Amino acid sequence: MTTRYKLIVAYDGTKFHGFQKQKHLRTVEGVLEKAISRIANGDEIKVFASGRTDAGVHALGQVVHFDYPRFLPPDSMLRAINTLMPLDVLIKDSEIVDENFHARFNVKKKTYMYRVDLGHYTDPFKRFYTGHYPYPIDVDRIKIAIKDLIGEHDFTSFAASGGVIENKVRTIYSATVEYNEENNELVFEFTGNGFLYNMVRIIVATLLEIGNNRRDVHDFLRLYEVKDRQQARGTAQASGLYLKEVFY
Repeated sequence: MTTRYKLIVAYDGTKFHGFQKQKHLRTVEGVLEKAISRIANGDEIKVFASGRTDAGVHALGQVVHFDYPRFLPPDSMLRAINTLMPLDVLIKDSEIVDENFHARFNVKKKTYMYRVDLGHYTDPFKRFYTGHYPYPIDVDRIKIAIKDLIGEHDFTSFAASGGVIENKVRTIYSATVEYNEENNELVFEFTGNGFLYNMVRIIVATLLEIGNNRRDVHDFLRLYEVKDRQQARGTAQASGLYLKEVFY
C-alpha cells in the first residue's frame, strides 16, 4: 500500500536548470527524487509538480506530490527530506492527501510574482532575484494598462514559440503592480487559471515598455487581436520571476 504526499516547496532557481529533470543537469525535480528515493531505501520515487519553472526562475510555493511505498507521519517526511536538501531548496509543508489528488491536474489557479529593480546600474546583490530595467518608468501608466489583463483573453501574442499548447485562451483573475520605494523595485503579481510558456515574463516586458512610453497605454487590447508573438517583442529576465502560490 502506498501513501500519497503533497509538498509545498520553495527554491532559489539560480543554480538550477529549471524544475524538470534533465540528464546530466542539476534540476529541482532531480534533487527531490534523489532525496525521496534515498528515504525510501532505494525505491525509485517519481515526483509530479504543479508545473515546470525555467532555469533561473524561483518558487515560494511550488506544489508536488509523490507516492511513497510505506507510511511516514507528514512531519517526519518533512524533516527527512529537508535533512537531504541542498541550501537552495526548502520543503515548507508536507501532508498526506487522497490518492486522487494530482499536483498538476487539480490546479484551479496560480499566482506568480515578478520583481523589477529600477536602479540605474545592476545591483550585484539583487541580480539573481530581480529583473533589471534602468529606464524611466511612469507607474501610473502601468497601473492603467495592467487592468486590461483582467478577464478571459487569447494570449497568443504572449506565448513563447517553444510552447506546445494550442489553446492560448487563459483567464486572469487579478493583476497588480506596486512600487517598493525602499528597494526601488516594481513588484507585479498575476493570478490566473493557467499561464503559457514565458507568458508572465512577456507580459512584464510589455508593461515596462508601456511604462516607458514606448507603447500605447492600452496596447494589450491590440495585441490580443493581432495574435502575433513578434509584436509583443521582449521577454523579461528569468531571475525576477517567482511561482508564489498554487491553489486547488
